[in-house]
Amino acid sequence: MSEQDQTEEFLNNLPELEDGKTFAFSCHPGISCFNACCGDLNLMLTPYDVLRLRKELGYDSKKFIHNHADITRTPNIGFPMTKLRMLDNSKRSCPFVRDEGCSVYKNRPGACRTYPLGRASRVGEDGEMIEQFFIVQERHCRGFEEEKEWTSGEWLKDQGLEEYNEVNDRYMRLMTRARKAGVVLDERKLNMVFLALYQVDNFTKFIKDMNVFARLEVSDERQAAILSDEEECLNFALDWVELIVLGSSENLSPKK
Repeated sequence: MSEQDQTEEFLNNLPELEDGKTFAFSCHPGISCFNACCGDLNLMLTPYDVLRLRKELGYDSKKFIHNHADITRTPNIGFPMTKLRMLDNSKRSCPFVRDEGCSVYKNRPGACRTYPLGRASRVGEDGEMIEQFFIVQERHCRGFEEEKEWTSGEWLKDQGLEEYNEVNDRYMRLMTRARKAGVVLDERKLNMVFLALYQVDNFTKFIKDMNVFARLEVSDERQAAILSDEEECLNFALDWVELIVLGSSENLSPKK
């Protein structure tokens, strides 16, 4: 069973948090279990997670991946994914956890922000994202004994998840389209996709060196934004990957 299937099976066995329903939760250093959830994780890192983490650390993409990530491929279609490498100790601790809490809290991964909810999302027939939320209530967690109550929407907004989910859902939609089209990435396209999505700093250099804009309909304003802002470059990278993998993109087209 693939990791994606295992995740879906895990979430389906959890209590669903229906729309409008609330849950009580808070996490802070005064809770006895503080930091207990920050270890022994199979934590997948999305392209946006990698971008935010390495900027927090001041790393280029090569250093971040070498130090902190293991590269995997999605089943059947072979798209690249990365997983955060835990420390080699008895707790398999997160490399960023400290006694006082998360050392990269401002730019922590989306999965960490979502907890204690689990988010299952899929692409509907009309291309819309359908999401469900589940409560991940681990036995050691004392956060559920706190009084503060949240709906799923309130929690996601409080944790700054909107921009994470927006980029991550775009990658999911792209992979869903590729799966339906029977696409399987060969090594060349795998490397191109990995460069574009997980090494945005190097992809920016690639754009300049290969004069990529000369072959695409991209306004001067957008070109400037892409070359000066890595988040804009990642958005362009998703369009570019869509174009080279699927042959067309809603937001990008070759010059005629």
